[in-house]
Amino acid sequence: MSSPLESRDNSHVTCTVVDGIAHVRLARPEKLNALTLQILDDLAGTARTLRRDRSLRAVVLSGEGDAFCAGLDFAHVLKQPARVVTSFVPRPWRGTNTFQEACWAWRRLPVPVIAAVHGHCLGGGLQIALAADFRVATPDSQWSVLEGKWGIIPDMSGVRSLKELVGIDVAKKLTMTAEVVSGKEAQDLGLVTTLDSDPVAAAMELAEQLKGRSPDQLAAAKRLFDDTWTAGPRYTFFRERVEQAWLLAARNTAVARKAAFARVVPEFGPRGR
Repeated sequence: MSSPLESRDNSHVTCTVVDGIAHVRLARPEKLNALTLQILDDLAGTARTLRRDRSLRAVVLSGEGDAFCAGLDFAHVLKQPARVVTSFVPRPWRGTNTFQEACWAWRRLPVPVIAAVHGHCLGGGLQIALAADFRVATPDSQWSVLEGKWGIIPDMSGVRSLKELVGIDVAKKLTMTAEVVSGKEAQDLGLVTTLDSDPVAAAMELAEQLKGRSPDQLAAAKRLFDDTWTAGPRYTFFRERVEQAWLLAARNTAVARKAAFARVVPEFGPRGR
C-alpha cells in the first residue's frame, strides 16, 4: 500500500510510504541536490510528519540524479540574508536551529533511518547522512566535511555525529582539511556502514529485514544507544532497566516471543511509543 505525503508546491523533498517503509528523496538533481533553506525546512517537516505515524517501520533517505547531496547551495541561500538569520536562531523547545534540525530530526524518529548514498555526499549532505542510523554507499561515492573549504565548520549537528563515529583525531583531520574520501575510505574510517553498487536497493533490503523485528524493540534500542552513547555507566544501566521494563509489558514483545516459539513470521501491531 502506497501513501505519498503531502508536500509544498515545487518541493525538492519527496516522500512515499509503502508497507511501512518511507522513502524520502532529495529531488533537486539538476543542482546535485544542493540544499536551500526551503529544502532544510522540508526535511525537518517531513521527519516530523513521519514521527506521528505509529505504523512506520523504517525510513530510507536518498538523492535523485547523480548525487546524494552536494551540500549547501551558498549562491541560493545568500540571496536571502534575513531568512538566513532567522534560520540560524535555535528554537528553545528543540534546542536546534533550522540547519541543525534538518539533520537531527532524523535522529528523533523512533524508527531506523538508512541513508543510501551515491555520488557527492558533501558538507550539509554528509551531515544529513551521518544523522541516519545506517549508511549504505557506493564504493566510489565522495565524502567530505567540505565546510573547511569555505573557512567555516560543520554546524548542522555534524560535530556530534562525527564524535560518535570516529576518533577525535580523525574528526579533526576531516574537518580541518576538508579532504574528499571515497565511499570505501569512508567505510574504513567508520562513516559508512556497508558498501553496495545499488545503495537504494540495499537500504530497502535492510529496511525489510528490520521490519521482521518488533517496532517497539527497534525504537527502544535507538533511544537507548542515542541517549546514552556519551553517558556514564550508571545512567546507561538505569536506562537499560527502564527500556526493558517497558518492553516486557509491550504487546509487540509478546507477539515476537510467540512467533519465535512457533517459528512463524510475527504480525506486529503499531509502535507503542
